[in-house]
Amino acid sequence: MRDFLAAIDSRSKPVSDIEQGYISTASCILANNALKLGRTLTWDPAKNIVAGDAEANRILRRPYRQPWAHPTPEAV
Repeated sequence: MRDFLAAIDSRSKPVSDIEQGYISTASCILANNALKLGRTLTWDPAKNIVAGDAEANRILRRPYRQPWAHPTPEAV
């Protein structure tokens, strides 16, 4: 917490930067999905999708409980 507050004061990145957390989490999710599907997956970081694999992209999302909805770029 101290590091986070110091980063705010100095306008720098904290030790546990959100981008690094995203990359680590996405890598684990993609590895689990590759095992589930039984094939390798190619991640497109510019589009944030699995390149050329509609099935893999479909399982990246799960249904939300009502009344919540999965956020999409179009709805933000």
